[in-house]
Amino acid sequence: LDTEDTRRFREIFSMEELKNWYQKLLDEYHKWLSYQKKWKEERNHSLQSLEFPFSYREGQRKMVSSVYHAIGASRQIFIQAPTGVGKTMSTIFPAVRAVGEGKGETIFYLTAKTITRTVAQEAFEVLREKGMKYKVVTITAKEKLCFMDETKCDPVHCPYARGHFDRVNDAVYELWTTKSRYDRETIREQAEKWQVCPFEMCLDLSLWVDAVICDYNYVFDPTVHLKRFFGDGAGGDYIFLIDEAHNLAERGREMYSASICREDAVRIRKAMKDRSLGKLDKQLKELQVDCGNYLVLPGTGSITMTILKVQGEFDAFLEAHKDVELEDEVRKFYFDIRNFLNIAELIDENYVVYAENGEDGLFRLKLFCVNPAVNLGEYLKKGRSAVFFSATLLPMNYYRKLLSNRQDDYGIYVESPFSQKNRCILNAGDVSSLYSRRGYEEYHKIAEYIAKTVWQRKGNYMVFFPSYKMLEEVYAVYEEEFSVNWVKCICQNSSMKEQEREEFLREFEQDQESLVAFCIMGGIFSEGIDLLGEKLIGAILVGTGLPQLGNEREILRSFYTENGENGFDYAYRYPGMNKVLQAAGRVIRTREDHGVILLLDERFRQREYSNLFPVEWNDRKTCTLSNVEAQLQKFWESIPDKISHKL
Repeated sequence: LDTEDTRRFREIFSMEELKNWYQKLLDEYHKWLSYQKKWKEERNHSLQSLEFPFSYREGQRKMVSSVYHAIGASRQIFIQAPTGVGKTMSTIFPAVRAVGEGKGETIFYLTAKTITRTVAQEAFEVLREKGMKYKVVTITAKEKLCFMDETKCDPVHCPYARGHFDRVNDAVYELWTTKSRYDRETIREQAEKWQVCPFEMCLDLSLWVDAVICDYNYVFDPTVHLKRFFGDGAGGDYIFLIDEAHNLAERGREMYSASICREDAVRIRKAMKDRSLGKLDKQLKELQVDCGNYLVLPGTGSITMTILKVQGEFDAFLEAHKDVELEDEVRKFYFDIRNFLNIAELIDENYVVYAENGEDGLFRLKLFCVNPAVNLGEYLKKGRSAVFFSATLLPMNYYRKLLSNRQDDYGIYVESPFSQKNRCILNAGDVSSLYSRRGYEEYHKIAEYIAKTVWQRKGNYMVFFPSYKMLEEVYAVYEEEFSVNWVKCICQNSSMKEQEREEFLREFEQDQESLVAFCIMGGIFSEGIDLLGEKLIGAILVGTGLPQLGNEREILRSFYTENGENGFDYAYRYPGMNKVLQAAGRVIRTREDHGVILLLDERFRQREYSNLFPVEWNDRKTCTLSNVEAQLQKFWESIPDKISHKL
C-alpha cells in the first residue's frame, strides 16, 4: 500500500475443479442448515405442551401472562417483583413459549453478576427436565475462559490461537449437535479437545443456539457488543430478558461515557515522541488552568480533531512497531482515545462534557452520558421485545426514563407472596447517619442497636454501612463495648479477592451460635446472594444509602433540575434507596424464612423516603433504643422456635 506497487496472481482451474470446489462448499454448509431445521422442529414441538414447572405462587401467574403478552405485541415491559416471586422462571417460561409459537427466535438473558447467570442456567435446566428441548450457551469473560496465564490472542504466544480457524468449525458443530447446555466447563472441555480458543469458539456457537446468557456488555457496550448480532445492519427476532434491571442505569452511563487523561497523554508522548500529543497536552493544560474542581463545557471544541490526529499518528506508530511488545499503558491509552472518538459521535442532549481535577490528582476531560436511554434503545430496537425486571425498580418512572425512550412501554407491580407475619420491620427514630451527626455518640447508638438485635435471637445477621470508614468506626465501638464470646464478627474489606468472598459467605454455613457480618451497602454482599432459612435471620441497615458527594453526582443533580425533575432524587435519593431495598432483600427469600429488618436512620420516617418503600412494608413500626428489645422479643415469640434459637 505504501509503494502503490501492483502485483497480480493468476491461477487456472478447469470447470470440473470449480464445480467440485463449489459443491464441497455447499455440502459443508448444508449439514449445518439441515441440522438447524431439524432441531427447530424438535424444539418447537417440545414447547407446545410445556407447562409451568411449579405451582404458581401469588403474583407469578400475573407476571408470566404479562411477559407473554408483551413479547407477542413486540413491546417492552417493566416489572417490579419482590424476592421470592420467582422472577427468573416467570420470565424465561413465557419467553420460550413465545419462541415455540413463532413470536421470537433467540432469547438473550442479560445479567449484571455471575451468580444470576447461574440461576438462569438452572431455570433452563428445570424446563429441560420437564421435556423442553433448548440449546443454551453462557458467555463467560475471555479472561476466565482462557487457558493461558496471560491473555494474548496472538498465534505467536497462544497455541490455541495457532490454527484456530482450521479447527473451530468442526469443534462448534460437534458440540452443537451433541449437547444442549454450554456452560463454562463444557466450553473449556471442548476447546481443549480441539485445541481452539474457548472464547472465540463460544461466540461462534452463540449464533446457532436458542438462548444466550451473558453480561449486559455483550448486548449494549459500544466496544464489546456481539457484532454477530448487534453490529451495523444486524438485528433479529430477539427477546431481551434483563435481570436486576436497576443495575443497567449506572452500567449504561459507564458504557456510553469516555474520558481522556492529561497525565497519560504526557507520559505516552515521551514514549512515542508524537507532536499531536504535544498539542493535546497544551489544549488540556489550558482547560486545567480555568477548571477549579470541575468545569462543565459547551462541548469538546477542537480537542476532538486533535485526538483524531493522535489516533492517526498512533496507527502509524503501531504499524512501524508491530513486532514490538507494547507496554500495557501504551495499549490502554490507544484504546482510551479510540473509545473517546467513538463516544464523541454519540454526544447529544443526554450528555454533559466536563473537565475535572480528580481526587487522584489527575486531570481529565470527560464525555459523561447522563441519561443512557437513547443509546440503550439503539440496541434494544435490534430485537423484538424487552423485559426489564428487578426486586427494586422503584420508582418505576425513574427507571423508565433512564432505560427506555419508547412511549408505549408499560409496567406492572407484583406484590410479595410472603406473609407479613414472617418478618418484622423496625425503623429507629433516635439515630442518624448524617455526616453532621457522625461521631462517637451516634456510633455508640448504632453499636447498641446491633447488640440488642443480636441478643434477642441467636443466628446470623448482616449489618450494612454506607462507607468503609463508618463500618470500621462502629465495629471498633461494638467490639470494645458490646462484644460477647458467643457472637462471632466478620468484616467486609475493600480489597477482597474471589476466594476471600467465598470464605466470607461460607461463614454463614458454619454451625456457630451467632454471626454478625459487617458489610457495605451497595457492595458485593448486598445483592445477588441467597442465604436461605436459618443462614440469615436479620439485616440491619445503617443510613439511607445516599451516594457520596462528588462531581458527577452534582452534575447529575444540576442536569435533572434544569430538565424539570427533582435533581436530588435522581442523583442521590433514588440510587440510595435502591441500595437499601436490595440489602433488606437478603433476609426473606422463601416462604419458610423468618427474620428482622432494622432501619437505622430517622430520615426513613420522612415522606420523601418512606414513599419509596414497597407496598408490603406498610406494617413497619417505629422503635427506639429503650423499646427495640421488647418489640423484637414480641416478634420472635410469635415465630415457632424449631431449633431453640431463642435466648
